[in-house]
Amino acid sequence: MARRISPLKEFLRKESSSGALLILAAAFGLIAANSPVADQYFEFMALGFNVESGIFYLELTVLKIINYGFMTIFFFVVGLEIKRELVSGHLSSVKKAAMPFIAALGGMALPAAIYLVIAGDVAPEGWAVPVATDIALAVGLLALMGPVVSHSLRSFLLALAVIDDIGAILIIALVYSSGIALSWVGASAAAILLILMLNKMNVTSFSIYILCGLLLWYGLYRTGVHPTLAGVILGLLTPSIEKPNTDLEDIDDDSISYIEYLEVKLHPLSSLVIVPIFAMANTAVVVTENSLVAASTSVVAWGIFLGLVVGKPLGVLISAYAASKVGIAQLPDDSSVGKLTATGSAAGIGFTVALFIADLAFESQELQNIAVVAIIAASMVSAILSSLIFAIIRSRAKNK
Repeated sequence: MARRISPLKEFLRKESSSGALLILAAAFGLIAANSPVADQYFEFMALGFNVESGIFYLELTVLKIINYGFMTIFFFVVGLEIKRELVSGHLSSVKKAAMPFIAALGGMALPAAIYLVIAGDVAPEGWAVPVATDIALAVGLLALMGPVVSHSLRSFLLALAVIDDIGAILIIALVYSSGIALSWVGASAAAILLILMLNKMNVTSFSIYILCGLLLWYGLYRTGVHPTLAGVILGLLTPSIEKPNTDLEDIDDDSISYIEYLEVKLHPLSSLVIVPIFAMANTAVVVTENSLVAASTSVVAWGIFLGLVVGKPLGVLISAYAASKVGIAQLPDDSSVGKLTATGSAAGIGFTVALFIADLAFESQELQNIAVVAIIAASMVSAILSSLIFAIIRSRAKNK
């Protein structure tokens, strides 16, 4: 008998569950980096290999396997969710997408502007670090707030975070990819064309698409574009057609598409295993009195911190109300200035994608460490502010 599911509820439930694991994994990474086994921990992350044979060349370390390999699966799930939202979700029409799209743009532009005003003269390459939203932690936080957060507001945050991810993906592709090797662009394009041809021919073998995905990943790796983008491309190319002979059934339309099937199967791996491993590996920063002083006096840290803590909620709030006032988009049901500000603060939890961009943006290990400290601090403060605002709103509603 098929298991009846709601793809959206499954997605939100897995994201909510992964939040606690993500926090524990990040704490473990920090503890390991500041423990007696720190040297062994960093040596393990730096373990690597390279293979060179003819035109084939691959150089990886344990850290790169996590950031390049494992995170490709994470971005594949992101790509699937973006595709599902575009086909049948909150982004499936101009009317549905207008408000979260505009709010997301405001929530990305203002943090970037704040960073550039504060740190643009020192390290302008870090402007994109505070534009990101961590879906798992943001959605998880709103899930903990209970009925004070309406379904409309949760859907608004999810759509905003998905658009945020699209923005981050475009930034990674266009800004933080290394010098493009044109000789491999054709190979990457050929892999994409092959996938499109297989789709047209109704080929449904997962093993064939996995092989094509590996070819695309390697082509992007050699091109100089970040190879994790292969995951996003594969997710977006996944056909939105019904999958036959499945053990799942959508409670809304009694069928499951390939997108929904793959999301249900891979999302637990992504959110409960890969993202925590990534957090553990990328929050491993040596924290000393000197490093904390360096972070607290660094304009880079303050640019990231204020971008996320102040820029995100203000950007979301101002752009949402401006769009509503001019009549080009409609505010979420049961929203208010307080609730939108609290939701914007939840979006200020940048964490996973912010850490990912920081690793790409800064070549200096010192700046990377400062960025990690700032991202963790900003994400914690954003979560606390969001919780406090929702708590005040809930308390006032009870006293009425």
